[in-house]
This record gives sequence, structure tokens and C-alpha cells, in this order.
Amino acid sequence: RLWGGMSPLGMGPPAIISSPALVSALLAFTCAQVAKVFTHWHTTGKLDYGRLVGSGGMPSSHTALVVGLTTSVGLKESLDSSIFAMCLVFSLVVMYDATGVRLHAGRQAEVLNQMIMELPATHPASESRPLRNSLGHTPPEVGVGAIVGLVVGYIHYSLWITQWGP
Repeated sequence: RLWGGMSPLGMGPPAIISSPALVSALLAFTCAQVAKVFTHWHTTGKLDYGRLVGSGGMPSSHTALVVGLTTSVGLKESLDSSIFAMCLVFSLVVMYDATGVRLHAGRQAEVLNQMIMELPATHPASESRPLRNSLGHTPPEVGVGAIVGLVVGYIHYSLWITQWGP
């Protein structure tokens, strides 16, 4: 055993899935990605399974991932631990980035795509592939992603403790 009871990676898959924090994070991410299919269907009327692997949209799966991790770590290690503080700061950076840099990069892609569409057909750039414009998230998408991460992290960790102990 290494580092406070963690199994070494050489022990195989059970060692990887023996971390409630990692499993909480991955479950929160998965729940958010699956939810995107239904939120997209609700807003557009189209069932698009491509949303399972796509970025952008409601809710933010990256936010759900980091908040699920942070919630599980906070419950296991305590809210005054250094590792919880590090996870919290990491989560805040991810959420800030999703609503800031990535959102604005997506908006710039929309403008550039429009400009390319208006170019004459003879222009060399007129045949370029459109840029992806669903990169970032609005604050509500990030907020819902945080709620998904918090709820999934809490429920998973609570079930983990009752099943296998701390």
C-alpha cells in the first residue's frame, strides 16, 4: 500500500476504482453528459446522442467532474484539509475558465464562421472547415453542473461509506 492506504496502480483496475473521490468525479461527469442529451432534446426537440461526447451545453460536465471530486474529498478528508482546499481552488479555476476564456473563444468562433461564410467563393479561406463554437458555458450551465457534481459526490460518497466504510 502507498500514500495513506491507496493501492498501487500495479494492482489493476480494483486499485483505480477504490477511490471514492475518483469514482464520484467520473459518475458526476457521466451524469452531466447523459443529461446533455435530454436538455438538448428539451430545447431543440431533437434527440442528439452526439451530446454524450460533445463539449458545451447544459449542464457543464467539466464542472460536475471537479465539483464531484471536491465534494467527495471534502467529505472524506474534512473541509479544513489542504487537499480539499486544493480541489476547491482547482474547481473554481475550471468554472471560471468555462464561463470566461472558453465561452468567449466559442463566441469568437461564431463570428469567424460568419465572416468566412460571407467571403467570395474564390477566396482561399472560403473552403475552410467551420470552427467549433460550443466551447464554453453560460453561468447557469456551470451552476447546474456544480449542483450535479455536489449531489452526485455527496450521494456516492454516502453510499460508499455505508457499504465499505471510510
